[in-house]
Amino acid sequence: MGDVGEILMSVLSTIRVPKPGDRVHKDECALSFASPESEGGLYVCMNSFLGFGSQYVERHHARTGQRAYLHITRTRKAKKEDDNNSGSGHPPKKKPTRLAIGIEGGFDVELEQYEEDVKVVLLPERQEVTSEDLATMPDVVRERVSLSMAGIMAADSVSHALQVQQWDGEVRQESKHAADLKQLDNGLKIPPTGWRCEVCDLQENLWMNLTDGKVLCGRRYFDGTGGNNHALLHFQETGYPLAVKLGTITPDGADVYSYDEDDMVLDSKLAEHLSHFGIDMMTMEKTERTMTELEIAVNQRVGEWEVIQESGTTLRPLFGPGLTGMKNLGNSCYLNSVMQVLFTIPDFQNKYVANIDKIIDEAPSDPTQDFKTQVAKLGYGLLSGDYSKPALDLGDENGASEPRGDQIGIAPRMFKALVGRGHPEFSTNRQQDAQEFLLHFINMVERNCRSGSNPSEAFRFLVEDRIVCQQSQKAKYTQRVEYIVQLPVPMDQATNTEELQEAEQRREEGDSSAPTVRAQIPFTACMAALSEPEILTDFWSSAVQAKTAATKMTRFASFPDHLVIQIKKFTFGLDWVPKKLDVSIDVPDTLDLSALRATGQQPGEELLPEVAPPPLMTPDVEVKGILGSHGNDEDDSLYSPLLSPVLDDSTVSQLCEMGFPLEACRKAVYYTGNTGIDSAMNWIMGHMDDSDFSAPLVLPGGSSGPGSTPTESLSEEHLATIVSMGFSRDQATKALRATSNVLDRAVDWIFSHLDDLESMDVSEGGRSAVESEGGRDPPPGPRVRDGPGKYELFAFISHMGTSTMCGHYVCHIKKDQQWVIFNDQKVCASEKPPKDLGYLYFYRRVTE
Repeated sequence: MGDVGEILMSVLSTIRVPKPGDRVHKDECALSFASPESEGGLYVCMNSFLGFGSQYVERHHARTGQRAYLHITRTRKAKKEDDNNSGSGHPPKKKPTRLAIGIEGGFDVELEQYEEDVKVVLLPERQEVTSEDLATMPDVVRERVSLSMAGIMAADSVSHALQVQQWDGEVRQESKHAADLKQLDNGLKIPPTGWRCEVCDLQENLWMNLTDGKVLCGRRYFDGTGGNNHALLHFQETGYPLAVKLGTITPDGADVYSYDEDDMVLDSKLAEHLSHFGIDMMTMEKTERTMTELEIAVNQRVGEWEVIQESGTTLRPLFGPGLTGMKNLGNSCYLNSVMQVLFTIPDFQNKYVANIDKIIDEAPSDPTQDFKTQVAKLGYGLLSGDYSKPALDLGDENGASEPRGDQIGIAPRMFKALVGRGHPEFSTNRQQDAQEFLLHFINMVERNCRSGSNPSEAFRFLVEDRIVCQQSQKAKYTQRVEYIVQLPVPMDQATNTEELQEAEQRREEGDSSAPTVRAQIPFTACMAALSEPEILTDFWSSAVQAKTAATKMTRFASFPDHLVIQIKKFTFGLDWVPKKLDVSIDVPDTLDLSALRATGQQPGEELLPEVAPPPLMTPDVEVKGILGSHGNDEDDSLYSPLLSPVLDDSTVSQLCEMGFPLEACRKAVYYTGNTGIDSAMNWIMGHMDDSDFSAPLVLPGGSSGPGSTPTESLSEEHLATIVSMGFSRDQATKALRATSNVLDRAVDWIFSHLDDLESMDVSEGGRSAVESEGGRDPPPGPRVRDGPGKYELFAFISHMGTSTMCGHYVCHIKKDQQWVIFNDQKVCASEKPPKDLGYLYFYRRVTE
């Protein structure tokens, strides 16, 4: 071992011992999905602590000169079959009793056990050094290398936090109202049984308000069951915050809900609060299902799960290139489904997978933090077939290994960490909306494709809104960029209305055997609802200089190469309570949207004059000004007035009535271009987590004015991102100045002001757009592709459960004329693709 000892001595200065805060990647290769369990194991650089599979360790050595690597290999031990297998979205065989993950009684997490082998490998000769070998080496070598090895093995892997962790949905916080809850001395005593809602006589899902003892029914659930919201309405009328669910009271506790805190809570004084109304907590018995039990039951609607996952048929597993499963990292099925579909699209394949060698060669020193590298790594992992191999079922210690139906697959831990970093939702292990993640990922692609091809252009299209003033018959045309068509679901067009009414009547009569009937909605009715004219009752017409009625018609100004249709199953009721529509829609395999092509200004049609309407002045907003040519910060008299934005005050009022902050409502209307309550509501739902959600609306104006951002302080990175989307630098400057240099808001602003950008004449330094581009006309907007409006269906994503925040996603993709179901690690030939139950549908253009 003399030569090896000398080599170790020569590289000893490059061998580090991990310190707190060091990122140790000992579970996954930075450039591939190789792991210690893979053939060849994983090599961890003993200097940077980056992990590399055998395919890439030589490349890292050649690039950095690093010679010492810790080689980790793991072999899975045999284990007993568990009868509580809930992996890959299947309803568990053993019913969970807790809303939890990785906890006794909860949804089980499959934990593998491994035998591990660790040694030091010296490149390029690949000389191996074991712990026993180190014992014969000089003290300085033995101590330094041993400490590094022990430190790497003891350190928490970066991926550890991203694995399925223990999560207990029943862990609740003490209510802020519990300690000092006000209780009325009204003499009311509640009997131990026989409760009824005091308003509607309902006998189940009953809640007693802990302030006045009122017994009222609970909320209506997503699926239409539950109560009639009378307990909630009582809180809204009185402000009494806490209620206990009757029938869940036992000596151990009960379900307590805080309407003010909008969550299930703990009440440490529950026994005292119940005693006030004559209830002895120690003698009570459970007669109702707890909220946890109800949530588990509702989230496992077996009929929907079985149909979408094709559980009733024996599915044939598939393996090979493009047929790679993805491990569920804990509610990551939304990410798995979206990325499976995206990497069937040539634009994403060509951008990332075809150029993977070049991308890896150009990767930064820490490729785990590079967007292009991690997307390319994921794409290659899905398409190469290297990881599309049957997982072995080791059985017991004496049993032979046999292939299982699922795959080894890939675990996209680094990718999930990168794309979710800093995001309040996608950085968590909670379930998410696949549509929201798709838009989030497209936005990241836009930001990172500042030069060269941009695969998100495959989805980008222009929508034209034509608004006709009914009084003057003059028209206004505006265009905006979209990536997804949101298709409304007209429930009144159901073709099985009688069956629905009969089932509803039986449920209201308490018939527990009433079947679940799914509304049958024609796809043509959904398209008609999308394309029909919208009546605007409060439109400000520049032709008549007053508010009047108008009609709004929306059409496609361009047709994208790939069309995404979202079925708006998740909506709001009349009381703005979220609900999911349980519908079946006969979505066609082919689609012709040619009739929805926008035609632009009609012959002989007059346009509405470009006259600014009077400013909207809200009484509780202080109107400030901008400094005049001789003004100063102290003298408000020298400010010239800054007009408020032109906003639809009726839409602002409607949003305020829903409880949203005034400034947030004003921004929602402003950034959606006064296009109506639906688009404004969508903006609010997408920006509620913004740090400046309730901050005052920043108006576009001069660079020296308060509320605007000086040009010199604008982010060059933000400017480059917007320019890469096809806009001029001057247009990007105006958008960022109008939105305080916030990129997301600037993109929203620029897409809602496309009609204003062509006439924009002032930009940075006072130069015109034409001057700044060397006399060339500025581009009219973002780059869009166009072609025939004929499409064929090639993929769809389905959701099971009552809300986008829970349940499970799977996707079906058509490959070589065969539908394939991707259910996390399970990839199988589809026998009965449930095309009528999809949530997101993906079409590709048909060229004749």
